[in-house]
Amino acid sequence: MDRPRLSFWTIWTMSFGFFGIQFGWGLQMANMSAIYEFLGAKPDMIPILWIAAPLTGLLVQPFIGKWSDRTWGRLGRRRPYFLAGAVASSIAIFFMPLSSSILMAAFFLWLLDGSVNVCMGPFRAYVADNLSKEQMTFGYSVQSILIAMGAVLSSALPWILANSFNVSSVSVGGLLPATVTRSFQIGSVVFLLAVLWTVFRGKEYPPEDMEAFKKMKKEKKSVLKDTFKDIMNMPSIMKQLAWVQFFAWTGLFCMFMYFPVTVANNIFGGAEGYTKGIEWAGLCFASYAMVSFFVSILLPGICKLISRKSVYMITMMCGGLGLMSIIFIHTKYMLLLSMLGIGIMNAGLMIIPYAILGDALPRDKMGVLMGVFNLFIVIPEIVISLFFGFVMHYVFNNDRMLGVFAGGVFMFIASLLILRVKDVTAVQKEKIAGVS
Repeated sequence: MDRPRLSFWTIWTMSFGFFGIQFGWGLQMANMSAIYEFLGAKPDMIPILWIAAPLTGLLVQPFIGKWSDRTWGRLGRRRPYFLAGAVASSIAIFFMPLSSSILMAAFFLWLLDGSVNVCMGPFRAYVADNLSKEQMTFGYSVQSILIAMGAVLSSALPWILANSFNVSSVSVGGLLPATVTRSFQIGSVVFLLAVLWTVFRGKEYPPEDMEAFKKMKKEKKSVLKDTFKDIMNMPSIMKQLAWVQFFAWTGLFCMFMYFPVTVANNIFGGAEGYTKGIEWAGLCFASYAMVSFFVSILLPGICKLISRKSVYMITMMCGGLGLMSIIFIHTKYMLLLSMLGIGIMNAGLMIIPYAILGDALPRDKMGVLMGVFNLFIVIPEIVISLFFGFVMHYVFNNDRMLGVFAGGVFMFIASLLILRVKDVTAVQKEKIAGVS
């Protein structure tokens, strides 16, 4: 059964929790490598220090999705998982900047990433659960706008605190600068409140056949066995998009791990300029998120003019160019130009694959299949964590800038793999027009 058309503000409320999720995640991505370096980690150590978090995501995503498919109660199907994930994430964000050792920081990163994964898969499914196929692209566009807003504010927050509120950006007594600590503490509150808004203001449709749903819950089926079965039998469209997702996120993780420390060391010269460089990198992340915000508004209309596949390919190529251009940049303001391409790429990555999947996947398996699809966010992080340290040490000679450049190459590979994707909606339109 297709869903009725929803108002803009209903869709906004459904997606608002993602503003908080991205606020917390944005702080992590912009500052985590710098926190590790502050605590004594070398560039080739950084990838392996991220490993616990994606390994947890690998285990959590599909099973949380499966359990949410089998859940119904006062808070609905997906919202109990938003709530649990938000509480744990907020605790991790609050205590992250208080870490006194590399292992302590790695523990809080593990807790944060694992908890975010509890929210992420059900949230993607939640939007698809409630929207008609006609509104699917628009719904994920609204979600992308909120993601961009969260990323803008969280990435720029240390810079804003230092330059507008005179919060110290200098490390005192071996502690992280106050700008970083205050940003994480603010982020913990924002994360929790935004998700709570969706939990208590959002609504969900009950299972279409409640009697069949209750019968299914009573059956003694193994969630583990069923989930592996769903993974092995994922729809072909997911397999096609998975390869794009894999290389796109591999490129993004290269950026997250090495862009801030590249700016601090290569552009700002390290030493006394290190903290200023990290703050400027956060501002760069905020600028690409701002670009993503505006592009997300335009993308649904553009996708009506040309195919979603073509738009997706163009956005990936823009991201590749943006990251690769950093090797030619020597001034901080030119970095903002490279972020233009990343912003365009990010909008495409946050909207188009999920809109394609939302059209193609069965609603009764939306949670587990969205969870499985999100594995192709965490698997690239695991691969980078395990093997990129070797590349950094023995191939790139610990040149952080080459790590960022490699991310652009991965995005270009992702853009070419989009040629293999068969967008169901596009195929249906061709048949109606008599093309095939």
